[in-house]
Amino acid sequence: MAHFAQQEAQDGVRFTFDKWPNSKIEASKCVVPMAAVYTPLCRFPAEKQVLPYPPLRCRTCSALLCPYVQIDYMGKLWVCPFCFQRNHFPQHYHHMNENNLPPELFQMYSTVEYAPPSDRALPPVFLFVLDTCLIEEELTFLKMALKQAIELLPEHALVGLITFGTQVHVHELGCAEMSKAYVFRGSKEISKETILDNLGLSPSRRAFQPKSQQPGVAVNVRDGAFAIGVNRFLLPQADCEYTLGALLDDLQRDAWPVQPGHRALRCTGTALAVAAGLLGACVSGTGARIMAFLGGPCTEGPGTIVGKELSDPIRSHKDLDKDAAPHYHKAVKFYQGLSKQLVEQGHVLDLFACALDQVGVAEIKVAVERTGGLVVLAESFGNSVFKESFKRVFEAGENALGLAFNGTFEVICSKDVKIQGIIGPCASLEKKGPSCSETVIGQGNTSAWKMCGLDNSTSLTIFFDIATSEQSNAAAQAAGRPFFLQFLTQYQHPDGKMRIRATTVYRQWVENVGNGEELVSGFDQETAAVVLARLASHKMETEKYFKELDFGRRSLMQHDEFAIFPQFLFNLRRSQFVQVFNNSPDETAYFRMLLNRENVTNSVVMIQPSLITYSMQGPPEPALLDVAAIAVDRILLLDAYFSVVVFHGMNVAQWRNAGYHNQPEYQSFAQLLQAPLDDAQAIISERFPAPRLVVCDQHGSQARFLLAKLNPSATYNSAQGPPPGGDILFTDDVSLQVFVEHLQRLAVQS
Repeated sequence: MAHFAQQEAQDGVRFTFDKWPNSKIEASKCVVPMAAVYTPLCRFPAEKQVLPYPPLRCRTCSALLCPYVQIDYMGKLWVCPFCFQRNHFPQHYHHMNENNLPPELFQMYSTVEYAPPSDRALPPVFLFVLDTCLIEEELTFLKMALKQAIELLPEHALVGLITFGTQVHVHELGCAEMSKAYVFRGSKEISKETILDNLGLSPSRRAFQPKSQQPGVAVNVRDGAFAIGVNRFLLPQADCEYTLGALLDDLQRDAWPVQPGHRALRCTGTALAVAAGLLGACVSGTGARIMAFLGGPCTEGPGTIVGKELSDPIRSHKDLDKDAAPHYHKAVKFYQGLSKQLVEQGHVLDLFACALDQVGVAEIKVAVERTGGLVVLAESFGNSVFKESFKRVFEAGENALGLAFNGTFEVICSKDVKIQGIIGPCASLEKKGPSCSETVIGQGNTSAWKMCGLDNSTSLTIFFDIATSEQSNAAAQAAGRPFFLQFLTQYQHPDGKMRIRATTVYRQWVENVGNGEELVSGFDQETAAVVLARLASHKMETEKYFKELDFGRRSLMQHDEFAIFPQFLFNLRRSQFVQVFNNSPDETAYFRMLLNRENVTNSVVMIQPSLITYSMQGPPEPALLDVAAIAVDRILLLDAYFSVVVFHGMNVAQWRNAGYHNQPEYQSFAQLLQAPLDDAQAIISERFPAPRLVVCDQHGSQARFLLAKLNPSATYNSAQGPPPGGDILFTDDVSLQVFVEHLQRLAVQS
């Protein structure tokens, strides 16, 4: 695995196979698809410099100059490895020779970042959309978090505020004399033109205003001036911090009365539509984020997910399977339209949902995912999961998210490779061409995608196909010959300027997959597990009668390179991504959104949690994810990504309750108790969203957070009981051993 991790550190990309079969027929025999997990903005190594000039492109296929081009130093030419076009070097490259190469031609610059000179730095835009149908305590928590976030924003960042309950209030921050807001009814869908007209942002309204009454000049932000609405609804943080603070201090719960036995009238869809229209009129084409804070389900207007009466239950997975959720499809259709509008504008929708009940994450998912938005799901705005996660969005330093805006992503590949599509936080730009495969997975039929929002851990899963072998390209696909892939990402850097990052990699063709030795020698088990998890989740959402992926092929069991792959499949089969029992549709949508956007390392932890044991007998050490790891004199630290569990064995808990750790002669025991807590805090501090911390004892009620993740090798009906001080699981689920034996039987039969 170290080899694959090294590739990820250098280029931010990992493939399921490092060597690919050289024919479509041979590729079809592989259980795992040919795919790559790519992190466009993975942290750039400090030793690499950002190049302060524009990249050099091939005049035919637009691929960027890379270390794999052929160079004619005498003729000052370079040959593109993708289309074999001969290109002339421009004048400023003419000093180049074998001993004096530009950085982009060095092997270590297989990933290179360009920062072309520009006089324009676009400010980031944050539009906060607040739900006021909250209890007083929750509203107070939310206002405190927002005040803290506003203080952390850069002074030049543009900020706006919309609040909603039964109606939508757009606050005009540019009116210093008094508090002023525009109100929209939440009970009906409002067109974009109506929104702009009511806000005084439509061209017709501005045209009939006398110049003396016009609050500004309607000029695009990209032209170096502020749009007319920027002077009123979006102000720099330095100019509106006091005004926003005063507005938040005066903000009250929604005044509309709630009838007994009814839910609050909450017009979430209308509020988000108004926010999208406002940003579209003011800052279209530049980086902006709508940050929505929801405390309950939408019950009014477009995007409604449940009726107003409490007797009307919110949809469950069973309702969705039986098509018995009357509001679901209409709400999803509304948010699909909203996502299309946001993608065209280049804007992001972030979702912070904090409630004990569902709020509609399952319906809003399409808009959040296609715009590359962040998502946090918690029980309360006072919960540490929300507070720590929201604070990290704006923090600078080593653990900063590195938020970027308004990006585009493009894949250029050798002619023998086709692109099937992408699963991840992006939207198709419908750029069709010869590199597009007829088989479509996720966002397909294109070679370019929009990424409105991305950060240092945002990852995409790109699926590839092998072109049909023909006489013209048989030589190119000969075993041992290389093929090339280039990933291009253009985005708005946090400093406001546009940058381009290019990653160019090559892999080799192999033949005779039936033998398999060469193919499986480059098999990445972790990446394969992540790709299959994302593919399974995608198919469960898009195919009504989806069956389990065929994991039982003979190739899975014949080679050492697949030694731990069955463990990943076992845990994937039991995970919340495949099993929806005991999870709401909102929770399932939340889990799958994070699985689809995180890098391989984080995604593997989601599928197969890590377990570390702490004891007096020695230093901390990894343990198998098995019930046999439980012992009365041990502490276990489980990292399940969404939760971090510190589990005390029965004896350890009794010693702690007796206060031994407070006595000087038992300092070693005090250190034992503190070590897993310190490690848990280290995990929480560098993860987004912040996981839930659970501290529990053996046989305690919260021990279920650990027990649910363990392999049930010892259950209530096992022939042999647990070892002394151990534990058993009360479950009928099969163990890893039974699962592997089942795979072996399938392998023999196939």
